[in-house]
Amino acid sequence: MNDQPLWLTFIVAFTAMNVLLAGMAYMTWFERKVLARMQDRLGPTRTGPAGLLQPIADGIKLLGKEDLIPAAADKPVFFFAPLVIFVTAIVSVAVIPFGGTVEIFGRDVNLFAADLNVGALFILAFGSLGVYGIILGSYASASRYPLLGGLRAAAQVISYEIVLGLALVGVFILSGSLSLRDILARQQETLSLGPIDIPNWFILSQPIAFVIYTIAAVAETNRAPFDLPEAETELAAGFHTEYSAFRFSFYYLGEYINMIVISLFASTLFLGGTGGPGSDRFWGLGIFWLLAKTIVFLFFYIWLRATLPRFRYDQLMGIAWKVLLPLVLLNIVFTAFIRLVANGELEIPVWVWIAVAVAVVALLALSLRPGGGGEAAPARTSAVGGD
Repeated sequence: MNDQPLWLTFIVAFTAMNVLLAGMAYMTWFERKVLARMQDRLGPTRTGPAGLLQPIADGIKLLGKEDLIPAAADKPVFFFAPLVIFVTAIVSVAVIPFGGTVEIFGRDVNLFAADLNVGALFILAFGSLGVYGIILGSYASASRYPLLGGLRAAAQVISYEIVLGLALVGVFILSGSLSLRDILARQQETLSLGPIDIPNWFILSQPIAFVIYTIAAVAETNRAPFDLPEAETELAAGFHTEYSAFRFSFYYLGEYINMIVISLFASTLFLGGTGGPGSDRFWGLGIFWLLAKTIVFLFFYIWLRATLPRFRYDQLMGIAWKVLLPLVLLNIVFTAFIRLVANGELEIPVWVWIAVAVAVVALLALSLRPGGGGEAAPARTSAVGGD
């Protein structure tokens, strides 16, 4: 990495942060429009052309609303808890590589704020720190429903953070590094399949890890169908029930920033990041391809919300511990074996491969059996008027 002045690094970080904030604002517009299309509605139309000024109108409305604080609340904690999830979400983007080192106005500029040799762990760490904002806010509200939502969020993060981290171990084994720039560089290589060359994207060699990562990422960001900490049918509005005005928006916007960071992270780890046609000649195309892959991942988030109903809490935890955890451990062992064989450090007899194949089939059958994610609850009749 070429060294650059601190002031230039600050400009790069400031630019990335503001692009992230603008993307977060218009992610709310994008979600409303996509959900409207899927539900045969129009979505925002009155605020600007195609409703493009809706995020600005929402911000003005939230700034003008009264900021109510419960009388029994722990006020210092209540004030600052929303900032925890908001700030930790923004900091994570610092290690995302939007490219390498390019020349702009005759000066070498790094298209990343920091290149840490443990960049992947940095993002995972700050992603898990965000839950403290939820827990502290729910505790400080001095209300039972927010507290239940905060406890759910804590248990959910513990379960799916383990799965999320383990899903990336296969990528670390294949790349030999935890630096996002090194992982990205490894995916710029090509694989020869006869007359054609294909990019060495890790989604091709780690498809199971990618699927597990995607499921765990949805749960990690408290998005439907895993949005149990804010299940309005059970907990009013969950952990942010007592929050209002702009303080509430920190929770709301922190969720969208986390979605964007997780999508950038997935695009870098599994989808080649800035790799794409022409990106090796024009660095601007590299940024375009990274953002395009991120938008596709975000579209999948919205698609899930419009399609699937919310899981029960026992189903949510059952999926993590009974299905995803065995599968991700199996993927790590299999990837490690393949890496050792490819390096010529291990010779495995044919009968071992047969035994491994049988074990894989058996484990899949146990993990994916009906009821593996929790038994179905008996049907209940409504207390008012029946079904």
